[in-house]
Amino acid sequence: MTATGSIATVTTLATHTALSAWSFASAFLIVLVLTSAFFVFAWYVGRGPFVAVLLSFYAAYALYAMFPYMAYLPTAPALTALLAHVGVYLGLSFIFYMILRRVVVSDFLYIGVFGLLVLSFLAAAFLIALAYHVFVVTDLYHFTPAIDALFVPKQYLFWWFIAPAIGLFFLAR
Repeated sequence: MTATGSIATVTTLATHTALSAWSFASAFLIVLVLTSAFFVFAWYVGRGPFVAVLLSFYAAYALYAMFPYMAYLPTAPALTALLAHVGVYLGLSFIFYMILRRVVVSDFLYIGVFGLLVLSFLAAAFLIALAYHVFVVTDLYHFTPAIDALFVPKQYLFWWFIAPAIGLFFLAR
């Protein structure tokens, strides 16, 4: 093999690898952005507030599912309906975050960097699963087939829903 041939092979391999990494990153961009946001929040604000956020998602969903005024929320156009439902959920999440923030004390809580990264990913996956099955965001935005494969099946909703709680059980001390 000549020097020109080996340089061309290396260039082709590097280009293919870079394109594969870029296609993977772009397919999972929403997961990477949400995971990064949760990780940065936990890193700078603290582990206690991060755990309060995770627990507030569960408490808010319980009240959201039982919210008696859903009939008053708009149903059309799709963007307005989505924003109204997400607004109710985020409002409930914020209320529970404020309550839980007073209860969850970070002095007695330890989560390592790896555990924090895993919990950030699980929190992001939790929100994406809610977006697919509860808020029906797919009427407005079509995710990549790779994301669809992970979040569209109904039987996966339970596992994405319970994953942050299991992660907290094993990773928080």
